[in-house]
Formats: sequence, C-alpha cells, structure tokens
Amino acid sequence: MTTRLHLHLLSDSTGETLENIAKAALAQFDDVETVRHFWPMVRTEMHLDRILAEIAQNPGLVVYTLVNPAMRRTLETRCAGLGLPAVAPLDPVNDALSAMLGQQAKARPGRQHVLDAAYFARVDAIQWTIAHDDGIAHEEWEEADIVLAGVSRSSKTPTSIYLANRGFKTANIPIVVESPPPASLYRLRNPLVVGLTTSADRLIQVRRNRLLSLNQQPDTAYVEEEAVVRELAFARRMFADNGWPVIDVTRRSIEETAAAIVSLANQREV
Repeated sequence: MTTRLHLHLLSDSTGETLENIAKAALAQFDDVETVRHFWPMVRTEMHLDRILAEIAQNPGLVVYTLVNPAMRRTLETRCAGLGLPAVAPLDPVNDALSAMLGQQAKARPGRQHVLDAAYFARVDAIQWTIAHDDGIAHEEWEEADIVLAGVSRSSKTPTSIYLANRGFKTANIPIVVESPPPASLYRLRNPLVVGLTTSADRLIQVRRNRLLSLNQQPDTAYVEEEAVVRELAFARRMFADNGWPVIDVTRRSIEETAAAIVSLANQREV
C-alpha cells in the first residue's frame, strides 16, 4: 500500500543541502508517494507567512534550514499549533561542532555558497572537463586531476561531470578495439587514470536503449554479445597492463562511482 506524504522543505539559501538530506532519508522507505513543496530563499516573515498558509492546507512533514532565530521560533510555534513535526536536520551537527570547537555557529544563510577560491576552482574544473570530453584535446591531459577510460556507454561522461562539480578536472577517453587511444595516455604522470568497466549484459541493455532513443536499429555489432565481450576484455587487459585501478559500474550509481574515484584520489595524495 502506498502512503502519500506532503514534504515541506524550507531554506534561507538555495536549499541544495536540504534537498540532498531529504532525498537520502526518503531512499530508506518503500511505497511512499512524496509531494514535495520546496521553499528556497526564505528570509522574511512575510514570505514565511505565505508558506505557513500553504503548509496548513497541505499538512505533512516540515524540514528546514533557517538560521534566523525569530523565523525559526515562528515556524516551530505555528507547526506545533498545527500538530505537525518540524525538523532542523543540521542542528545536531552544529551543536556538536560548537561543543568541540568552543564557539557558536555563525547565523549567516548560505555561507557554503560564498564566491571564494574553491567556488571558482570548481567552475574552472567544470569548464575544463566539458572541453576534454570523449578524448578531445588529449595533448592537455597532463593538466587533469583524473582521466577516466572505458568502452562506450560505461558512464564516463556523467561521472566526469559529477567529479568536475566536486572540483576535479576530469578527462575521459573511449576505449575502442579498432582505434587505440593516443600514446600520451600511457605517459601521464599527474592525473589518476581510472578504468571503468561493466557487465556485458548491462552494457548491451544500455546500448540498445541508446540506439532506440536515436531511432536506430538495435541489431548492429555495437550490441552484439560476442563483440561486446571482446571489447570489454580488450579494455580490461589495457587497464591491467598499465596498472590502472578499475571500478565496475554495473551496480553503481554515478554518485557511488564518483565517490570510489575520489577515495582513490585521496589515497594517492597521502
């Protein structure tokens, strides 16, 4: 039986942190139809009053990240009057940090989004990664933090973009049996080169879906099992011959694959 839940997310900044927390929590529950009400940039009592009227009409769980004490009190009091739970998920973390560091948290919304050096480095990484997708500009790969290698449709590009959002300049190169990669790939010293692999069954399924989305016939060597198995074996031999770490993406999300790569990069720096 499916349960319907109105989920109200209130933030005095972009709400990105709040959305990620809610997504992670909801993933632990089955058969839930969630109606999300997303309220970012809540910084005035007038705006909060309008939101509270909407909450009263659609009662549910209220999750918030507000730093203004007066607005927090208003929200908590009104929610209590409606008999609704209001949860501030960052409070336990802030309280623990205050106790450990001996200082109070700064009540400034969106401090993690300030335009500092790390922000501009992340923007630079995204631009660099887009410009070095699918084997482009291989003569500049030495500037990369990470280079991903793998057969076609092994999630190289989305993983590269995700890593770029984490601040890593990431290039990627398709491994094609008939067209070996440039020799510069084997001489790289600065970047971490990671091989991505997957199961033949999964790869064939992904490739078939890709061909269908392009209105092409899914009966070419691109999806023929023997050819795909040979292609994957060729890539694995290349990874092994060069001592590159390998990640099997068959049952991994993009986020999980990226997390494994970041872990490898961090170990390399130690």
